[in-house]
Amino acid sequence: MTRFRVGVSDGILSARPYAEVLTRVGYLGAVANGVDSFWVPDHLNQLFPRSLWQQKYCGAARLIPKIDAVMEPWTMLGHTAARNRLGRLRLGVGVTDTGRRNPAVTAQAAATLHLLTRGRAILGIGPGEREGNEPYGVEWSKPVARFEEAMATIRALWNSGGELVNRDSPYFPLRNAVFDLAPYGGKWPEIWIGAHGPRMLRAVGRYGDAYFPAFPHPPADYAQRLDAVRNAASDAGRDPMSILPALQLFVVTGRTRDDVEEALDSQTLRIFGLNASDEMFVRRGAQHPLGAGFSGAQDLVPQDMDEPTALSHAAKIPPAVVRDFLVNGTPAEIVEQVAQWRDGGVRYVVLVNLSTMQKSLRKGLMATTSFNKIVRALKKL
Repeated sequence: MTRFRVGVSDGILSARPYAEVLTRVGYLGAVANGVDSFWVPDHLNQLFPRSLWQQKYCGAARLIPKIDAVMEPWTMLGHTAARNRLGRLRLGVGVTDTGRRNPAVTAQAAATLHLLTRGRAILGIGPGEREGNEPYGVEWSKPVARFEEAMATIRALWNSGGELVNRDSPYFPLRNAVFDLAPYGGKWPEIWIGAHGPRMLRAVGRYGDAYFPAFPHPPADYAQRLDAVRNAASDAGRDPMSILPALQLFVVTGRTRDDVEEALDSQTLRIFGLNASDEMFVRRGAQHPLGAGFSGAQDLVPQDMDEPTALSHAAKIPPAVVRDFLVNGTPAEIVEQVAQWRDGGVRYVVLVNLSTMQKSLRKGLMATTSFNKIVRALKKL
């Protein structure tokens, strides 16, 4: 059986003004905990209503006054690699976007980081979200079709051997395109695909090196989706067992169960539930505040949501949905939960610590100790 591996992502810490310091602390903490990889997200702004990013709702706003002051991920990872010689962790973007970023540019960025870090880059990628496209003049239609074409484009460029590339595509046609960067040690960065729906699962099977959904399907559902990925890989003539089963989990933890419950009841963690799909609400006999069938993070555009509206939405999110959506508990409880995903086939988890997004700054910072315990314990699964 493949060794169970663990990565950590810096979550909201890529926001200014302390991004460089906090990311360095996060990286060094990851090294100290013996993890396998360090990740940063890719957003132009956060999937969170900026109107609620106030100290009266979230203590971390005292340290990070502007949650949407987000830094560009490939530049951040290059800086992190240059400044931190310890550990030599693998470095991933979790995940980038095939809408607002041309796939040739993504192929170049990932290949560059891979060369500069001597083979440590991971290209996490997905179709993106409406909030990072539509407000910036990027067409938000047929994101999955655009994603499939972006994957085919990246693979075509990487496999070109520096020869001219011509490829018809409704989104990214190539006309005598050149990609002459070489793969490090004969290998390109691994492509980890954030996928949920049936068509995206098939795309993982065709193009991905890892299946990397971002929101927690129940372990039994994960196992079914993994089977779909492997079937698609087999249909595409690929080795289905070569695709790494991975999972990104948003974690809320604390020293005691009471501390965890207090954190989950914070307005900022309640409103984070808007990123859950209506499917998760229906499971709990409710409807998404933004309407039946709302897809959650992929269609959420929160930056123009005023404070009263955001608070009204938060009040309509059942506590059970928040607890389903965010992996929560004391360290022992969370390790037990992750073990169930391991039994469902997961071999690699990337953890995002959202415990700081609670009302109490003190308890949010103290929860880092519990988060570190989880990371170290999962290394032993």
